[in-house]
Amino acid sequence: MKVTYIYHSSFAVELEKSMLIFDYYGKGDLPERPAGKQVYFLNSHSHPDHFSKVIFELEEKHPKIHYILAFDIWSKRVPESCKGKTEFLNPGQILDDGTLKVEGFKSTDEGVAFWCSVDGLEIYHAGDLNHWYWDGEDPEWNKNMTKAYREEIAKMHGRKADIAFLPLDPRLGEYFYLGIDDFVKEVDVKHIFPMHFWGEYDVAERLKKMPCSAGYRDRIVEIHEEGEGWEI
Repeated sequence: MKVTYIYHSSFAVELEKSMLIFDYYGKGDLPERPAGKQVYFLNSHSHPDHFSKVIFELEEKHPKIHYILAFDIWSKRVPESCKGKTEFLNPGQILDDGTLKVEGFKSTDEGVAFWCSVDGLEIYHAGDLNHWYWDGEDPEWNKNMTKAYREEIAKMHGRKADIAFLPLDPRLGEYFYLGIDDFVKEVDVKHIFPMHFWGEYDVAERLKKMPCSAGYRDRIVEIHEEGEGWEI
């Protein structure tokens, strides 16, 4: 499979029979959609850095297109021509069309995270499901966040993922690494792609230098620019 970093939390994953495009909202260049392959747009929630109606403009150019949107994205934002190609995903729900199986997990912010099973591979995209521990926030709020995040990812305990796209947000200061560090304690993941890092490309390198990452730093992919690709 080929993974392409588009922008922010947006990635494309090209597989043998399909292409998955996560959280595209119009920023960054989409890779070429291969003729004959089923293309899925998966948008994790309604925030403008994760979803835009621009995804529907591609429907006329690509007949084999399908949209899987988080439940919090307003259905009236879907054009009439795309409604038959659009499904909405709730936490705990599974959608399966025979090619792609997608399971929703409840975000600690808005919408869902996606667990995708396709072509014998397991691919996880967290959306905004993260350990949002903010310096200066009310201690009780942070305590509840820790509890909520760890309870949700505990539902994935023992799973194996070929790829996980996980937030590594520098705005969290010294706590920027918590979401990934917690996740790898529950899920055996082969390749970790940081996202949601607001253009600070050195976040992966920073995490790799931390003692806590000793057991998984070799699995963290360093991203250097938009459009960068990896064959896995």
